[in-house]
Amino acid sequence: MTYGYNSGGGFRINGRIIIAIVIAIGAIVSYLSKRSVNPVTGETQHVAMAPDQEIAMGLQAAPEMAAQMGGEVPASDPRAAEVEKVGENVVQHSDAGSAQSPYAHNFQFHLLRDPQTINAFALPGGQIFITDGLYEKLENEAQLAGVLGHETGHVINRHAAQHMAKGQLGGLLATAVGVGASSNRDSRGYSAAVIAQLVNNMAQLKFSRHDESQADEFGLKYMSQAGYDPREMLHVMEILKAVSGTGHTPEMLQTHPLPQTRLDEIGAKLKQMYPNGIPTDLTKGQELPN
Repeated sequence: MTYGYNSGGGFRINGRIIIAIVIAIGAIVSYLSKRSVNPVTGETQHVAMAPDQEIAMGLQAAPEMAAQMGGEVPASDPRAAEVEKVGENVVQHSDAGSAQSPYAHNFQFHLLRDPQTINAFALPGGQIFITDGLYEKLENEAQLAGVLGHETGHVINRHAAQHMAKGQLGGLLATAVGVGASSNRDSRGYSAAVIAQLVNNMAQLKFSRHDESQADEFGLKYMSQAGYDPREMLHVMEILKAVSGTGHTPEMLQTHPLPQTRLDEIGAKLKQMYPNGIPTDLTKGQELPN
């Protein structure tokens, strides 16, 4: 790769390399400046949005996301009412609904019509969705609380805002590599840019899997605080494991750790949370209406 040339005994750096360095430094400075202390967890995070921006973005995106999966099941449907009831119970009786949480009064829980997709997901700010395909495989309120608690954990931990900040950093660094590599006149410059983007994508996948494990942990905590038996999360993982074993990997597992890994992690976390056994006042709740 040509970085410069001699002219009269001197050395001059290629202009594209200077631009690449400026882009990289600017990206790092911008990322490091986006520091915020999570008001619920106390964790210092690098995030791309303020809480009110997350809430506004989630509300704006919710109708489009619902439309992509057949629309929402109407609130008059007992199943949709159950999703809303259990979700609100999880928030109101856990740290997610504490006075420190900027999202406490903005959580909304939606059941989507899609019977084929097995998925649950959260938008920034508190819009939480579960598909009919996943709902129909759950047996009781505790299992539903585990799923909704997991998604609530994503919101509280501001995972979407973190991903945006990391994605912006990775994208700009990949751009910097591409600009610098473009000074090369052969195919190596193009290859370097492609590899940089691949590394960025893989890094995001790694962060995603870490976030899923963290959301599992918070899901266990929140469902327990709301009075549900956290062992039912193990049954949710067994359901997902069984579905993935048919060759039809649930959409919600594509960026998640393997079901067996999550089973092991949840089992270990339950022993840590309750070394003397699960309290007897934590229940499975009622069977879900179908």
